Formats: sequence, structure tokens, C-alpha cells
Amino acid sequence: MAATPSANPYAQAGVDTAAGDLAVELMKSAVKRTHGPEVLGGVGGFAGLFDASALLGYTRPLLASSTDGVGTKVAIAQAIDKHDTIGEDLVGMVVDDIVVVGAKPLFMTDYIACGKVVPDRIADIVAGIARGCELTGTALVGGETAEHPGLLGPADYDVAGAATGVVEADRILGAERVRPGDAVLALASSGLHSNGFSLVRHIVSGAGITYGDRSAELGTTWGEALLEPTRLYTSPLLQLVERFGRGIHSLSHVTGGGIAANLARVLPQETWVELDRSTWSPAPVFRVLADLGGLDLVATEGTWNLGVGFLAVVDQAVAADAASTLASAGIDTWQIGVVASGERPTGEFDQGAKGVDGGAVRLVGAYREDGAK
Repeated sequence: MAATPSANPYAQAGVDTAAGDLAVELMKSAVKRTHGPEVLGGVGGFAGLFDASALLGYTRPLLASSTDGVGTKVAIAQAIDKHDTIGEDLVGMVVDDIVVVGAKPLFMTDYIACGKVVPDRIADIVAGIARGCELTGTALVGGETAEHPGLLGPADYDVAGAATGVVEADRILGAERVRPGDAVLALASSGLHSNGFSLVRHIVSGAGITYGDRSAELGTTWGEALLEPTRLYTSPLLQLVERFGRGIHSLSHVTGGGIAANLARVLPQETWVELDRSTWSPAPVFRVLADLGGLDLVATEGTWNLGVGFLAVVDQAVAADAASTLASAGIDTWQIGVVASGERPTGEFDQGAKGVDGGAVRLVGAYREDGAK
């Protein structure tokens, strides 16, 4: 007598391939909106195809590549079941690293690992990635969603991505272009972006707060305030480089390590900068969190961006116009310091970072009080 066929053994193990297929269907339209004529093959292939013939217009095209995730910020999205902005954070962490060298992003791929595929949730995540790609001129050419039952809980997931861009060899931005006397411009962040969330979660948890609780100081729930999407700088910065050319010398993305350490990475070894805290007032989210954790804002400088999401080192002759151009694009921008050389003042500086033997940077003075001029 023949054995009765069993149910799908993969489904019994916790993997729902049908749910994965539905998730792909739900995300298709969002992904296709990022595709220009350079993208071939549509959604669902084993590999994304991008027509590289556009690179023939370059004299010496250099490809720039970056990969990253968004860290433990995803835990807050999971806690309040809101997943439509975490993808923008991913694009910010990946694509905005590429523009640091002056490269134009070409395409991006994503990877989502989850305990259980919930099609609407996956579609929300990818819709956010696609929205970020649209805003930065990046084609989302592929991705993968992997179900890991037993390793991740049913509501758990993590996201990562990689992107590729291109820059003309003689237009690369970096420390070698920086000169003493250059102005350092600060570009405002939209909030915490995607760094330092282990500290954020530690503070909130220690205070007995849940992410659904409303914060009077922040004017919304804690979860909504902390999920404020990362500001995307790529398009305004590419326009800035196009307009001012060699007047733009180096750029720094303020991510893990904070303002000083990330600026030090894009300065020549023999230079130093003192950044003036009195030129801006950190946003309420930083002040509220610091107060809640019993911390001085200065103590958090190596963890949070404190209101500065990007830095631009530019020729002093174009500094005012560059700041005005970025402000017109919706990014508050101000001069925060000047590059110097020779003997530096006594005291501690951040000297290079993440394996880069760069310049020396420190923050000085006191932060401006909220609302003061």
C-alpha cells in the first residue's frame, strides 16, 4: 500500500515560499519605478542587469562600492510594527557613502533576512528602499529575502544593501585636495539617522519607556520620533560638485564614530580642525535622550551625529555660495570650522579613524541653547 504523500516538508520546517512569491509581487511596482533604460530584465531574475555602455562617456571611469545595514534601529520598527521608512535609512547608509568620493550612484541591491516572511511587511521595507533609490537616482536592480525560522523570531528581520557608483578619475574628492584655509561646512541631519541606536534603546529601556508611549518633549510617540528617516544627501551634493567643481575638496558622511572622527578621515595628516559647537543647537531628540540617560551631550559625540549628518570641506572662496546652494535644496548648512596646519593647540584631538591616517579634529566651545541665535 502506497504511503500517503506528506505536506510540503519545507513549509513544515517554517519556510513559506508562497509568501515570498507574494512579497515579490507586492514590491514589483515600487522597484520598477527606480529603473531607467539602463536596467534590463525587470524583477525576479537571478542577477540584476545594468547597461554599462554609459561608462563609455568617461575618460577613466572608476567604480565606487559601498555596503552597510541600519543596525539596531530595526528593533524599533519591529516594536511598533512600522516598516515603511527603514528602507530609506538603508539607502542613506549605503548610497550616501558613495557620494563622499564624488561618485554618482548607479545601482543597488538589498538583502532582507527574517524569521517569517510577512508579505506586506517585506513590501513596506522594499518600498522604502525604492523610495530612497528614487530620491538618489539609484536603480534598485535586485535583492533577496531569506526566511530563517529558528534563527530569527517570527517578527524579527535585518536589512543590508550594497551599491555601486562611478566617478571620473580626475574628479575624485578626498584628503589630497584639502588645503589649509579651507572652510568646513556642516549639513544638518534629520535626527539620529541610523547610528547609536544601541545607546538609544539602552536609555529608553532603562527609563521604563515603551515605544508606543507619547513624549511631550518630542510631540509624538517615542517610536515615531526615533524612526525619523535618514536624510538623503546624494542628489544635492552631486549638484553641488557639478556647480562648484574643484571648489569642493572633500566630503564626510557622519555615521558611526561621530562628527570629529569622520571628518578626520577626509583630511590630510598634517592638518587639524577645531569645530565650533556654538554654531548650532542639537535637535530636541538628542537633548531629551541625553537628559533621560543622565548624559552630557559632549559624552555622546562619539556615538550620535548631534544634528550634523554630513560635512563638506570647500575652498573658502565658494563657502558662502555652497552653503546657500545646499540651503536652497532644503538642507540647513553653516560653517563650522577652518582647516589649519602646523603646530596645533594643546589637548586631545581625534587623529584619523577606521584605519585611515588622516587629520586631527576636535569640537570646542559649548552648544548653543535651543532657540538661541
